[in-house]
Amino acid sequence: MKFNEFNLDARLNTGINDMGFTQPTPIQEQAIPHALQGKDVLGLAQTGTGKTAAFMLPILQRLTQGNLRQVRALIIAPTRELAEQIHETAVSLGKHTKTRSITVYGGVNKKRQVDALRRGAEIVVACPGRLLDIVSDGDIDLSKVEVLVLDEADRMFDMGFLPDIRRIIKLLPQKRQNLFFSATMPDDIRDLADTVLQDPVIVQIGMIAPAKTVSHALYPVTGGLKKQLLFSMLNQTRTGRVLIFTRTKRRARFLARDLEKEGYNAEALQGNMSQNRRQSAINGFRDGKYDILVATDIAARGIDVAEISHVINFDMPDTVDAYTHRIGRTGRAAETGEAFTFTEPDDEAMVRDIEKVLRTPIERRRLPEFNYGGFSPEARPQQANGNGNKNGNRSNENGQNGNRNKSNNGNGRRRRNNQRSQYSSQGNGR
Repeated sequence: MKFNEFNLDARLNTGINDMGFTQPTPIQEQAIPHALQGKDVLGLAQTGTGKTAAFMLPILQRLTQGNLRQVRALIIAPTRELAEQIHETAVSLGKHTKTRSITVYGGVNKKRQVDALRRGAEIVVACPGRLLDIVSDGDIDLSKVEVLVLDEADRMFDMGFLPDIRRIIKLLPQKRQNLFFSATMPDDIRDLADTVLQDPVIVQIGMIAPAKTVSHALYPVTGGLKKQLLFSMLNQTRTGRVLIFTRTKRRARFLARDLEKEGYNAEALQGNMSQNRRQSAINGFRDGKYDILVATDIAARGIDVAEISHVINFDMPDTVDAYTHRIGRTGRAAETGEAFTFTEPDDEAMVRDIEKVLRTPIERRRLPEFNYGGFSPEARPQQANGNGNKNGNRSNENGQNGNRNKSNNGNGRRRRNNQRSQYSSQGNGR
C-alpha cells in the first residue's frame, strides 16, 4: 500500500514526501490504521522497522483538530538519544502543521525545558526522571493528555524505570489512548501492558530477533588481542559507517582515541559525556564527520543512521536482548548489514543463547593473515581458558605493540576514505 491510503491530512502527506517515505513498513501498515481509530496498540517489531512513524503519524493526525498549545500527547523514551530521535521525527513529519514538539530529559538545563512548556506544545517526548522532576515542581500540566506512548518498553525495564512509569501513568487522565512499542517483551512489561492497555490490538512483525537483512559472524580471540584484531579487520574490510560496542565507558573512550591515532575519523559515545557532546557525536556520525562511533549500550537504541554497514561487538553484550538491540543499528529499513562479534572463551554460553534466538548457528571466522599469537580460535572454551594462556597472549600482544609498523599512521585516513568509496561503488543494497 501507499501512505496516501491512510487518508491522512494533506499537510502530513507533504511531510511524508519531504522525508522520502514512499511505502509503509509492515509495522506501519498494520499499526497505523488501528491507531487512527483510537484503539490501544501493542506493537512488537525488530528495531529499525519504522515504529516511530507508526505512532507519530496517528498522533499528528489527531492533533490537526482540537486545541493547541497544551500537552495532548506524551511519549516516554528510555534515553535522551531516543527522545531526540522521536522529537526530530515529530518535527519533520509535522512541519507543515501548527503542532509543536519538545523534549524533556536530564543532563541539560531544566529552565529551558520549563520555558518551552510554558510557551505551549502539543507533544512532549520525555525521559521518566526529568519528567517526574518537572511534575513535582508543578511546571507541566498532564491533565489534557489524550495519547500515551511507551517506546522501547523493554529498555525501560532494563534501566529500572518501571516504578517511574507506573507513577507517571497514575498522573494521566483515565480516558486516553495507549500505544506501547517494543522489540522484545519481558514478563514485567507484558504485565504492565495487561494492566494499562484496554482491549489492545497486538501487532507483531516477525520473530523478535535481529533483522533478517543482517548477517552474523563470530571472531574468537583472547581479550589481549582484541584491539589488534579490530585494526586488522578495519584494514581488510570495505565498510560504510561502523558502530563499535564496548562494555565500559572507559574502554569506549580509549578505543576511540586509539582509532584516531591510527588515522580513522572516530568518536566515542558514553554516559560520562555531557548531553551536548553526546548529541554532537551522534550528529557527526550521522552527517559523515565520523566514520566510526565507539559506544556503550547507551547507543544501542536511539541511533537512526541508515548508512551503518557494520556493527562490531568489541565486547560481548550481557544479554540476548542487548545483542538484538545492538545489531538493530545496522540492516535498517530493509538495507543489508553485517554484525561481527569478538568472542572470548568465557562467552560461549551467551553465544549459545543468541543462536537459540537466531535459530541457527553463527559462523565462526578467522581473520586472514592475522597473528593470533598461538591462540587457536577453534579450541574449545575449557582448552583456551586459563591464566597461563591469558598471560602468554598478553605478553605476545606487548611484543606486537612494540614491533608494530607505524608507517600506516599517516595514510590511515586516506585508506579509510578509499574503503568507503569502494564500499559505496559496490552498492550492497545501499
